[in-house]
Amino acid sequence: MPSYTPDVEIVECTQLDDTWRESRAGVITASMAYEVRKVSGGLDERQSQYVALVRGGLTASQATKEAGYQKAPTSDKIKRAIDGEKVGDYTEAAKNYAMRLAIERISGQLLAEDQFETYAMRRGKELEPDARAAHAARINQDVTECGIVRTKDGKFGASADGDAPKLGAEYKCFISPEKLRPILLDGEADPAAVDQSNMGMWLHPDQKEFWDLCLYCPALAAISKDLIVDRHWRNDDYITDMTADLVAFDNLVEEYRDRIKGAKTWINSQ
Repeated sequence: MPSYTPDVEIVECTQLDDTWRESRAGVITASMAYEVRKVSGGLDERQSQYVALVRGGLTASQATKEAGYQKAPTSDKIKRAIDGEKVGDYTEAAKNYAMRLAIERISGQLLAEDQFETYAMRRGKELEPDARAAHAARINQDVTECGIVRTKDGKFGASADGDAPKLGAEYKCFISPEKLRPILLDGEADPAAVDQSNMGMWLHPDQKEFWDLCLYCPALAAISKDLIVDRHWRNDDYITDMTADLVAFDNLVEEYRDRIKGAKTWINSQ
């Protein structure tokens, strides 16, 4: 697959304002990076680990041991994955997202369903200034809002919640136990936020060295746990693999756009 070097621009805007909405039409956003990278019928966790180890430079023997296999796996889909081929099919959610983006690229506008603000979006917007202030105090740096960083071809974009020298930040104001439990009890990062932060590092023109994933939960202020900071350092190998997946998904969006343009205006007509 040919390489893709992002040529980016920064669109100054405030989250959910008109400019913000217009700048996102047809754009694969960082908040959706995790969703578009998921596949059904793909590799399981151990197979993915083995492939990643081999692609990272280990021998088959070393990767077999590290991934916990008794002998090297030989399935065809693992071989194809090692060769860089995408294994499996996109999820229905990813296909629906591609369809939505294809229509937005034709119209230049967000679909109507994206004009509405959910409770989670409203709550996150309301708490974001407090989260940013708490983060700035924790790292002893000024942290500012950031507009949308997007490629000039309108394909990819990211909007960091916080911006400072060398770092960007995402503020997650989760309230559901399903989201809070792995972070607070197991120290696990939200996987969608990990891809979101890496896409931000990929696109940001300042070449950020790390990204802080911050859980902001005011309900835990009584025990000084209202801000949990999980710092993720730049990993160019991870970003390279992620970029390949994003470019492949963009190809699907473009395929859908072409098919929409060629769709019949009469179906089953005599």
